Amino acid sequence: MRFIHAGDSVKIPDNCTVKIDRRIITVDGPRGQLKKSFKHLQCELVLRKKSIDIKVHFPNRKAVACVRTICSHIKNMFTGVQQGYKYKMNSVYAQFPININIIYDNTLVEVLNFLGEKCVRKVNLLPGVTCKPTG
Repeated sequence: MRFIHAGDSVKIPDNCTVKIDRRIITVDGPRGQLKKSFKHLQCELVLRKKSIDIKVHFPNRKAVACVRTICSHIKNMFTGVQQGYKYKMNSVYAQFPININIIYDNTLVEVLNFLGEKCVRKVNLLPGVTCKPTG
């Protein structure tokens, strides 16, 4: 049996504004702006006053699954512009001891002796991202 349409909706928080332009969603909030494109999916995105409706007409199994995935992406965008995210990374090793240096006001990370290599790997952090050593 085929579905005629599948759909879901996401509530828009009070302190966020949303724009939809040809399946590109832009979310503005207190911590900044996020933009995500859903052009690779055949879906219909409708902006209401307090919600976003996602609809797919005559979907197959994958398209039905994508409806819920789009809802989750949009909710994560709301979380990102309201509260932000904090990531923690641990460096562990099995045979070769890894050394990590954080330099230039916590914006550059150097990884030494990765897998026993002699070269130094350098990672420039994006603007607004800082790194703090613990332990």
